[in-house]
Amino acid sequence: MKTLRLLLTLSIFSLAFFTIDAQDIRTIVIEGYDNLQYSKEEIVAEPGERIKVVMKTISDQPKQTMAHNWVLIKKDANPREFALTASRHRDNGFITPGSEDKIIARTEMVGGGNQDAVTFTVPEKPGSYTYLCTFPGHYIAGMKGTLKVKE
Repeated sequence: MKTLRLLLTLSIFSLAFFTIDAQDIRTIVIEGYDNLQYSKEEIVAEPGERIKVVMKTISDQPKQTMAHNWVLIKKDANPREFALTASRHRDNGFITPGSEDKIIARTEMVGGGNQDAVTFTVPEKPGSYTYLCTFPGHYIAGMKGTLKVKE
């Protein structure tokens, strides 16, 4: 009986712990459209904040011709170069193999009516970080935004 009470108490404590932890994550929904724009071009965050980005693609076109992802890159990465290089790697979800060291967080490429999500910790260093879509031509057409980390 004591063992059962102890297990029940630990289960309730664990559930409360995980519920509190989940509440500490802010969710941001970003939609990608056929006009090659994100619904949010700026995210403002605190250093070390936990964020979940949900990337949704709004399109009736086939995934092969219109899909979007959300890729947050490090400050020292060149956004244009990163996007142009990645756009040549269809077989790797339009992410350049070996470029993981330039990525803070990313979703998979998603076609119309679908979504993917990524949860990450905002960098501690204040400043502006670029996020972009790596589908061919999308970054050049303006599918990008900024994560502004407060000082």
